Amino acid sequence: MMQYIIKVENLKSSFDKKIILNNINFKIKPKEIVSIIGRSGSGKSTLLRCLNLLNRPDSGKIFFNNYNLLDSNISLTNLRIQIGMVFQHFNLFSEKTVLENCCLGLKCIFKMPYTEASRKAFKKLKEVGMEKFAYENVQKLSGGQKQRVAIARTLCMDPKIILLDEPTSALDSESAQEILKLLKNLVIKHNITLIIVTHELQFAKKVSNKIYLLENGQITEKGNLNDIFQLNKCPKIKYFFEQDKK
Repeated sequence: MMQYIIKVENLKSSFDKKIILNNINFKIKPKEIVSIIGRSGSGKSTLLRCLNLLNRPDSGKIFFNNYNLLDSNISLTNLRIQIGMVFQHFNLFSEKTVLENCCLGLKCIFKMPYTEASRKAFKKLKEVGMEKFAYENVQKLSGGQKQRVAIARTLCMDPKIILLDEPTSALDSESAQEILKLLKNLVIKHNITLIIVTHELQFAKKVSNKIYLLENGQITEKGNLNDIFQLNKCPKIKYFFEQDKK
């Protein structure tokens, strides 16, 4: 029997009486890299935030390793340790150093002593190529460097899944390629699953095993790379090819 790390059934979400997500269904296997593409306002970020209950859906089911996350007794802290998130604007503490940002979760949630937390944080910073900046204030970093720190901070918690909201939207082409390579390596090294929201089709094409197209709160196309990119004459997909060429 196929084991899925995430399974979503009939998910619905609304805000201020407006339907944002309507009857969302999908399954994701361990170690997959899945991209959710769609125009601005299609519900991509809302869907991502529902997966670790930063946004609580109106109805439906979200199974993580066969456990329904919408059960009332779920520990949100434990959930967000296992399903980490890298936000579009990084959400780093600007007044703190790179190392301090990475140590916060280890000290506050795991109650890890500073020396032990620092050791682990350094290890994760080294994995993303940022150990030389450990004592720098994050305000001094470039967008690509901040993205690496945000990924390292999430890795410190040893998640099973990492959710990434527009991971390359604030980056130049060179930085985006570096993040692409980094994400692929993380999946291989840590056996984690990545779920990525992006409007950049070429990035999705290069990084993903599977792609979902979200339109008006519904998944209208889905499949592996060959399935999706054979549809490039379809208006729904063609839009993204045209946008990437601009």
